[in-house]
Amino acid sequence: MDYTFLLDLAIILFSTKVLGLLMKKLGLPQVVGALLAGIIIGPAIWSPMTNDAFVPVRGSEFLKFLAELGVIMIMFSAGLETDLKELKRSGLKASFIALAGVIVPLVLGFAIAIPFFGLKDTDSILSCVFIGVIITATSVSITVETLRELGKLKGRVGTVILSAAIIDDVIGIIVLTFVVGLKDPNQANPYMVLLKTVLFFVVGIGVGIGLKFLFKWLAKKYPHTRRVPIFSLVVCFVYAYCAAKFFGIADITGAYLAGIMLSNLKETGYIERKVDVSSYMIFTPIFFANIGIETSFTGFKPQILLFCFLFILAGLMGKILGCGIAAKACRFSWGDSVKVGIGMMARGEVALIVAQKGIGAGLLPSVYLSAVILLVIISSLVTPIALKLMFRKSKNSPDDGNDAPPEQASTEEQPTPIPEETAAVTIEQPSPSDTAPIAEQAET
Repeated sequence: MDYTFLLDLAIILFSTKVLGLLMKKLGLPQVVGALLAGIIIGPAIWSPMTNDAFVPVRGSEFLKFLAELGVIMIMFSAGLETDLKELKRSGLKASFIALAGVIVPLVLGFAIAIPFFGLKDTDSILSCVFIGVIITATSVSITVETLRELGKLKGRVGTVILSAAIIDDVIGIIVLTFVVGLKDPNQANPYMVLLKTVLFFVVGIGVGIGLKFLFKWLAKKYPHTRRVPIFSLVVCFVYAYCAAKFFGIADITGAYLAGIMLSNLKETGYIERKVDVSSYMIFTPIFFANIGIETSFTGFKPQILLFCFLFILAGLMGKILGCGIAAKACRFSWGDSVKVGIGMMARGEVALIVAQKGIGAGLLPSVYLSAVILLVIISSLVTPIALKLMFRKSKNSPDDGNDAPPEQASTEEQPTPIPEETAAVTIEQPSPSDTAPIAEQAET
């Protein structure tokens, strides 16, 4: 047996953690560090330098399998963190803003892709659509930290951004599911793809309602025992398998729906923490590093550079225009509308996941992955800086009274402080029983 894979894992875990911590120190998401780590240890840099004689970590089927597990678990965790009660409370405003935040980037992405892919056949049209699908995704983790630092997380702007981001991702996953389904030659009929997509959600939600009752019973009978998160992973993998095998849609859609069906339970926070131990210790770093490892700069012609520029511009402006104009239509002030648009323009793991799925399905050549990586990095840098400037500029503006500093805010805007652990966007803090000694938690 070749034991090189053990050294590969060691290099990946070490480099992603070191660069992740460095990015955290710089105020950037750790995912940026993991991406850079993959590029640094992969063939993109070392092959040209050493004429392919030495590369620290090369791509392999083994890494691809682990990366696939990683992306499934990431989407399962995202589903678990989806607050259905918050979605109900957010109402039509957040839904309208989220919808506009999907449609406008989708149209812009499609438009900039036409000169590069053309509209000569179905495959080229799907590639153009897929470029738009990539930039519909939103990652607000860095926006959340910025708003919390400014004391605006519980304000009108912060609440709308968080609610719209959740709906945005749900819509984006549905669109991805449909587009990937159309690429399958066995499902070229769009009506059949639509039917299978709808049927999957109907069946998945129907089964999920029954699973909720089962997990409530498990949580009551065996609170904070490992069997609960283990059974939840069983549900995740079964949903992912059925989505791909029987309905011909992306496995991540199944994992995401499984997470949503198990969200808002008494044990959801406990499940999240246990899944995170497995996911973020090994599978998630491998997924993001593998993206960097598979990134290639060969064939990086001037037209690719032009595409990268237009893609990033469409990605940033699509959210500002779509979400910002929609917020204005919902009677937000111009200042607040721009803040909503800026807060929604950060991209992260979902955009990378969508890009990887599209490349795997043959919707996009792998050389274009570099454009997505650049969008993630640049949007992660620009979003917090722009938000801080906007709030600082509007601090004394009468047009922006809803976003006054915490000490000046009205009682309607700044209610009694709520502990962080009750916020929908934060990970639930461990309960006393969860931090008990291991011996006390062990199952009999």
